This record gives sequence, C-alpha cells and structure tokens, in this order.
Amino acid sequence: MSRRRSNNLQVPQANAALQQLKYEAAQELGITIPQDGYYGNVVSRETGSLGGYITKKLVQQAEQSLSGSGRMQ
Repeated sequence: MSRRRSNNLQVPQANAALQQLKYEAAQELGITIPQDGYYGNVVSRETGSLGGYITKKLVQQAEQSLSGSGRMQ
C-alpha cells in the first residue's frame, strides 16, 4: 500500500533550501535529525517544536520579503 503525501512542495526547486532550514533549525534547538529519515523514534514534542520553529522562520522571511526589506535570515 502506498501512502500519498499531503505535504507536497508547491515549488519543488525549494527542496534543498527547506532541507537546509530544517537542519539549521534542528541544530539551534538541539534536536538530532534521524539519518535514515524515520521520525518514529523521535519524541513528538521535538518534532512539533522543530515544525513550529521552521514555520516561524518561514513566516518571518515572507514578512521581510513582502515589506520590501529583502533581508533574509
């Protein structure tokens, strides 16, 4: 049985940048990303914190872009 992903990227070319953001965020939060990509052994609190942090950073970047400052962090 194959699972359909509901979180497909709208801009596939952004994949590398999003992966980099994920690793940077995990490092800042002290979370270890599983090398095999399987998150089943990671505590839900950590994955939720990571997702929330990434969302916060993406919103911050979008706001900066929309404001015309163009300064991305």
